[in-house]
Amino acid sequence: MQSEPVGSVVRRILNDPWGEIVLRWNWKSSVTSALIRAGIYFATNLSSGTAAATGAMQAEFLWRFAVAGFIGSIIQSLRKAEPAWKATLITSVALPAFNHLIEFGVHYLRGTPKLKTSIIVSICFTCTAMLFNTYAMRRGAMIIGKEGRPLWRDLLDMPKLIAGFLLWVFRIQRSPQSL
Repeated sequence: MQSEPVGSVVRRILNDPWGEIVLRWNWKSSVTSALIRAGIYFATNLSSGTAAATGAMQAEFLWRFAVAGFIGSIIQSLRKAEPAWKATLITSVALPAFNHLIEFGVHYLRGTPKLKTSIIVSICFTCTAMLFNTYAMRRGAMIIGKEGRPLWRDLLDMPKLIAGFLLWVFRIQRSPQSL
């Protein structure tokens, strides 16, 4: 894997957001994130009734489908960046903060009943999901474009990736290692 300094990647993204983010919209991140997050919003709002849960689920799916593809393209751009801890900081702190601000706005404006619970569950999921996405992309999964492979292949590798990620999480508590 050929690395590039984090600063170079960030400058490239800022200098050409159309080419780096929009044209490289990561449909794999979009589809998987939208489906999982829609389920989270449905489950956390079900106690307010089926209509409320369905509305929250639909709103989450629609906005997440669009935005997650852009965030996935940024994570994909940063997957080879070094030092890995700086790239991981961007993908696991900066991007989620921006993401959850949008999420809050969408659900506040539509009147999602269990907004606080939904956001808390979503943030907890994000803490793990962003780290996992970075981990998986550094290993060639969930990538689009020339370096990508079919989604079915990524999904077949998920058990192995999840096991490796869990081992990495437990190892990092004893001694920090790069993603």
